[in-house]
Amino acid sequence: MSDPQAATARQIAGIEERTGRTVADFATEVEGAGLSRHGAVVGHLKERHGLTHGHANALAHAVRQHLAGGPPSEEELLSAQYAGGKADLRPVMEELVARARALGDDVDVVVQKTGVSLRRRRQFALVQAPSSRRVQLGLNLETDPPGDRVRRTTGMCSHRADLATVTDIDAEVGGWLAAAYDRAG
Repeated sequence: MSDPQAATARQIAGIEERTGRTVADFATEVEGAGLSRHGAVVGHLKERHGLTHGHANALAHAVRQHLAGGPPSEEELLSAQYAGGKADLRPVMEELVARARALGDDVDVVVQKTGVSLRRRRQFALVQAPSSRRVQLGLNLETDPPGDRVRRTTGMCSHRADLATVTDIDAEVGGWLAAAYDRAG
């Protein structure tokens, strides 16, 4: 199973091993340099330690989390995603997650900064709120479903659909989730 958090942990462990420095050591250095913006931290790590952009980016996230007292909780991440004008969309996300969990005991729900990943052996769906008017449901489907509610896309998901209310989550949406779930097994 591909676990993004485990992959990042391995990446950070490798950086610590190669440099002989811990995330706490890097955090002390970054704090001492007066850096707070992510891009500035990345630039500093690349220049001072010769890290690739990918390694510097991952380490910058870890350093900033360390300085903030640890990673945000799932509830903090969800509250940030569905703050302000997006608050009315949170029930849409919650219903999609409930429907996904009902598909099987092996569904992992991974709350991230910008969305909620629904995973089995690999990601089968991604729920995001890109605006205050809609939740975007990304799906990894083998074929295009009939109708015009789902569009083919590129990136982490093969298809996506926009949902504005809980009532938009009908049997058709449930079928898309089930097909994506089956494909991820």
